[in-house]
Amino acid sequence: MVERVIATDAALQLIEKLKERHGPVMFHQSGGCCDGSSPMCYPDGDLIIGNQDILLGHIGGSPFYMHKNQYDYWKHTQIIIDVVDGRGGMFSLEGVEGKRFLSRSRAFTKEEIDELQV
Repeated sequence: MVERVIATDAALQLIEKLKERHGPVMFHQSGGCCDGSSPMCYPDGDLIIGNQDILLGHIGGSPFYMHKNQYDYWKHTQIIIDVVDGRGGMFSLEGVEGKRFLSRSRAFTKEEIDELQV
């Protein structure tokens, strides 16, 4: 089964650490503005999800959303959430950890696109 969003082992470890400290978390792929295009991590329910937000899947058991306008640009790629050293987005939970989530991507193969019915 093809997944639209996955996470590296390092990202999954950080997600678990954040869940231990903050309880359930959620993600939203930012579309620019203040924090660039960083994946943002919030306590679950702290960000109001609108009818234009799409649930791409789950990473570390946590939902990962993206606004439809962003999705139109990313729909042909698998999003890979990773972690790097440095300060994250000022509103994202991992900022105080000295780490930040980072989105990487790879293009889906034709077979994967057919399976997903993009």
